[in-house]
Amino acid sequence: MVSSVPYLKADAPSLLDEFVPKITEGFIASRFDSVQSQDDPLENPLDNVELLQDQLDCFPSLCRFQYEACSVYIIKMMEPMLQKYNEIAQLQAYDNTELSIIEAKLAWIIHIIAAIMKIRQCVGCSADSQEVIDAELSARVLQLINVTDSGLHSQRYAKVGKQRLDRAVLTFFQNFRKSYVGDHAINSSKQLYGRLSELLGLQDHLILLNVIVSKIATNLKFYTECEEVIGHSLKLFLELASGYMIGKQLLKLDSVKFLVSNHTREHFPFLEDHRCSCNRTTFYYTLGWLIFVEDSPIKFNSAMEPLAKVFLTLESTPDAVFQSAPAKYSLIGLMRDLRGIVMATNSRRTYGQLFEWLYPAHLPLLLRGISHWADSPEVTTPLLKFMAEFVLNKAQRLTFDSSSVNGILLFREVSKLLVAYGSRIMSCPNVADIYSFKYKGIWICLTILTRALVGNYCNFGVFELYGDSALVDALDIALKMTLSIPLADVLAFRKLTRAYFAFVDVLFKSHMTFVLNSDSSAFMHFVGSLESGLRDLDTTISSQCASAVDELATYYFNNITMREAPPSQAAVNLAQRIAECPTLFLEILKTLFEIVLFEDYGSQWSLSRPMLSLILLSEQIFTDLQAHLLASQPVEQHQRLALCFDKLMADITRTLEPKNRDRFTQNLNVFKNEFRTK
Repeated sequence: MVSSVPYLKADAPSLLDEFVPKITEGFIASRFDSVQSQDDPLENPLDNVELLQDQLDCFPSLCRFQYEACSVYIIKMMEPMLQKYNEIAQLQAYDNTELSIIEAKLAWIIHIIAAIMKIRQCVGCSADSQEVIDAELSARVLQLINVTDSGLHSQRYAKVGKQRLDRAVLTFFQNFRKSYVGDHAINSSKQLYGRLSELLGLQDHLILLNVIVSKIATNLKFYTECEEVIGHSLKLFLELASGYMIGKQLLKLDSVKFLVSNHTREHFPFLEDHRCSCNRTTFYYTLGWLIFVEDSPIKFNSAMEPLAKVFLTLESTPDAVFQSAPAKYSLIGLMRDLRGIVMATNSRRTYGQLFEWLYPAHLPLLLRGISHWADSPEVTTPLLKFMAEFVLNKAQRLTFDSSSVNGILLFREVSKLLVAYGSRIMSCPNVADIYSFKYKGIWICLTILTRALVGNYCNFGVFELYGDSALVDALDIALKMTLSIPLADVLAFRKLTRAYFAFVDVLFKSHMTFVLNSDSSAFMHFVGSLESGLRDLDTTISSQCASAVDELATYYFNNITMREAPPSQAAVNLAQRIAECPTLFLEILKTLFEIVLFEDYGSQWSLSRPMLSLILLSEQIFTDLQAHLLASQPVEQHQRLALCFDKLMADITRTLEPKNRDRFTQNLNVFKNEFRTK
């Protein structure tokens, strides 16, 4: 209703002018009342910041409809609490219950102001006047920030009320940043920064950036046990650093320079707390953005010095001590940190800098870690996830010079790591939580190998040419790991499912000879899993399975059905496998037709490719398929459906050229529609 008012033509005053301010006042009063009556802290809405902001989505439109009246009420409610909170900071002690209530009320007010800041202005209202009011409200929040970490309040980081208040402040910064901080806001926010300059001396967004980063740094320094506040602070820090121009401006701030140069547990104790270890990756991802903003090898090496010291300490640790708890947790933290840094490399330059820093000096530590801790997922998971990120060729960052062997050297390291982990984990007895203990590490290994195989930075023919077993060893251990998992478990754990079928797709696409030269049980396992994967509800997985089936059928068509030269050993092996199970291709073709005809599948194009390849393998296969499908339909429909099959193959030649495939895809769409017609 409020949003449509500017478009009304009637001159009569609207009752909304009177009632909207009362509604907002009533809502704020009700939130304050709920603070007084809150008994169960587990149900406090202030604990779920994301849900709370979603619930406040309508508040900006309501408040800005009568912004002046609403802002006056908010300031009137906030000023006494600010004064009281400031006075408490000067005291030596204060009643914890009463202070928690004040903090909760302030948190509600700040969340409401944060919601208002999501929208800069409303249609039909003066932008300048609204900016001034935004400045008035924001100034109150910024005044509070000057107090929250001083005096008595600096002793309350372990208290839930203090944590909720600081999360509200972080939410305010997130929304304020989107509207008033950044290149887009420099020239369009003069009224706001003019008023903030009068009230607090904040002339521009660079000074405000310093306030925000200082608050983030304070949170990271003093919140050693609250994962929620640390995670929220790092999320805001990442949002700031990931912008190119803002990132360059951040590097001008002393607080950021300190962060980049002193990212150690002495300055940020949360890095030592194992409960917050997952946040380390985000922390170093953000630092990585800042480190790589400037093309300066000297500054890069300086920023990496704390991590280099950890590497040197672990590398010089004797084996007996290496298996101690301190060394273990040091290695875990190092892997999480490095993964964050690698995530921040988005170009050839930045990745090259990190690669040269790591290889060959430091990568052997990973192999040593796997050798000692293969049966400890707490160690292997972050280590393998780091390697999975390190081999990912996103944004073509892994592009080496034509004369460089770095791509080959990287894959050799991958191969050694996979063999070391796979050979050890498969020898370990199963435990109750088999996913965390074994399957998780296996799917990460499959992801590593898949990414390395499709990265396009290594010529794999070199390994066979020069007698290097790195490729065969990696494929062989991956094959053994996949065969060690029952298909039912592969399909039950979704991350494992996605990693498995992505690997199989790459295997059939680029390394068919390896598949065909493997033993019969391995081949039948792969093909059987493809048939199950075709029915998966995830279209990405079913498309990957369809692609793998198409590769297999195309190989058979080109090398056996239509061959002229003597067949290769791989083709002989395939012919032997099919002879052992003559209905294999027919069963897959039946599955594909049943999906197309009787299910609502989103990507018919991907299914049409293997369907044509399978049909062209043998006329008998297509004849048997028709008989199977007709048998499932009423007798009176057989003649009509037989004509549908004739139309399906109209103008289709016995080739797998792209034009022929496209024609079949079009025919298949017509076939499906006519087949379904009763």
